[in-house]
Amino acid sequence: MCPTPTVLIRDPSLVLLVGAAGAGKSTFATRRFAPEEILSSDTLRARLSGDPADQSVSGAAFAILHRETADRLRAARLTVIDATNVDRRARSPLLGLARSAGVPAVAIVLDLPTTLVLARNRARAGRGVPDAVVHRQLARLRASVEGRHLDSEGFATVVRLTAPDGVDALVVVRAPASS
Repeated sequence: MCPTPTVLIRDPSLVLLVGAAGAGKSTFATRRFAPEEILSSDTLRARLSGDPADQSVSGAAFAILHRETADRLRAARLTVIDATNVDRRARSPLLGLARSAGVPAVAIVLDLPTTLVLARNRARAGRGVPDAVVHRQLARLRASVEGRHLDSEGFATVVRLTAPDGVDALVVVRAPASS
């Protein structure tokens, strides 16, 4: 029998969910973390414009996300970032905030099969993005993982999930930072 896959999350820490649109990051987050621990780029876009897919407000949404992340980490609060995070340039400022606050960063990568991600994205009511964008996100994600960029960016832990059953089975174990 295979052991249950687990990831140890120190509290406080920064958790970056990494995956293309439709990979299941929001579902993963809501099943494993409290709503007040999650900062979502879609939620912030919706707050600003009424539309979670409105890319025209992404700059403002990410400015808020970075500010709230910094505030939460300075207050020693576990913070989960629900955004694609497929590019180093998206991850780097967040990792800097974790370093400044002295908390570890964890990357949970949802690297699921392309056909599944595309199907899930198309099924997202009012939030689907064009297939070409999803393909670009997946290419950037896989370049980060296969090029081992994530491993060299300063994450305390990188967990790569490549199948839906692995995503569903992953157990998040939380521990105080001092243990």
